[in-house]
Amino acid sequence: MNVEIEVPFVDFKRRYALQKSEIDAAVQAVFGSGNYILGEYVEEFERKVSQYLGCPYVLAVANGTDAIIMALKAFNIGVGDEVVVPVNSFVASAGAVAAVGAIPVFCDVTEDLNIDVIKLPRLINKRTKVILPVHLTGRPANMVAVLKIAKQHKLKVIEDAAQSIGAKYQGQMTGCIGDVGCFSLHPLKNLHVYGDGGLITVNDEKLYQQLKLMRNHGLKDRDTCVAFGLNSRLDSVQAKIASLGMEHLNQWTERRRYIAQLYRDGLKNLVTVPVDASGDFSVYHNFVILTQQRDALAAFLQKQGVDTRVHYPIPLHLQPAASYLGYKTGDFPVAERLAKEMLSLPVFPELKDVEVQKVVKTIQDFFRIN
Repeated sequence: MNVEIEVPFVDFKRRYALQKSEIDAAVQAVFGSGNYILGEYVEEFERKVSQYLGCPYVLAVANGTDAIIMALKAFNIGVGDEVVVPVNSFVASAGAVAAVGAIPVFCDVTEDLNIDVIKLPRLINKRTKVILPVHLTGRPANMVAVLKIAKQHKLKVIEDAAQSIGAKYQGQMTGCIGDVGCFSLHPLKNLHVYGDGGLITVNDEKLYQQLKLMRNHGLKDRDTCVAFGLNSRLDSVQAKIASLGMEHLNQWTERRRYIAQLYRDGLKNLVTVPVDASGDFSVYHNFVILTQQRDALAAFLQKQGVDTRVHYPIPLHLQPAASYLGYKTGDFPVAERLAKEMLSLPVFPELKDVEVQKVVKTIQDFFRIN
């Protein structure tokens, strides 16, 4: 028997309905311009992001995975090189490393779901070239420690900031702390387009120009290719939609943080809830609670019409695609335990207070009878 979902995990239709007039007008403006690839709309969006993040160079690309691949290529990372990646992340973090022929070397995580910097140094050897911290769920990783370790070993730091636009680590915007920042604009992300999209942020002009060439086949002009590159351009219509999103991003972020606080207030005595580290500002792309009764709770919520998710049920080292790397169950005990305890609750900005209250009450009901 299918249960009617009363509280969705996300609702793209609701989002579009609230923005319909401005999005329709923006799309029509792009269609009417005849400018569909790169050009003024992409440049306008890049300027807005640059100002928002306080980062001098921003490049809009086709998706967040391409952003990581391009960053790795720009540093000449390839066959035989090793890149340290947290083992609890979306598959793209490791997949991008494999895509350039390098070897993803996994690192366990801590209770905040981010890379364990205590375990990080033992993974570094002469083949290690990059540390790729992930600001998972929109909570900043420990970048002071990551940068210190990277400096000691002369490594590059590529931030996977796919889920963390607007998040701050000790006052610094994520994606602007390491050598390169990589963002996703997937529809699920806090800043999103209506399809696929991504961003690269850098502080170095020479690196920016290299990536800019790479984004567009390595073409200096229409007929001259100076270095073979990729086709990873953000479409103009998506850039225009993202520019509109920039006008709402702070409001969306505050709404996510407000919902997160409602969850914390109602659930902190029942489950482990995420809390901002001192000096940090999280943007709650996901709100992940931890409980040893995860599966039973998720089933109970589903029966009561509340939709939830698990991010991510299979750690990267146990994915079939990673079998060639030789990892096994037990290699990363914290991530493996968390994979059995994590549950993501609805936290999108259009979620109504009454829906948040239903989620809280349903979880309270579960623990009252269990």
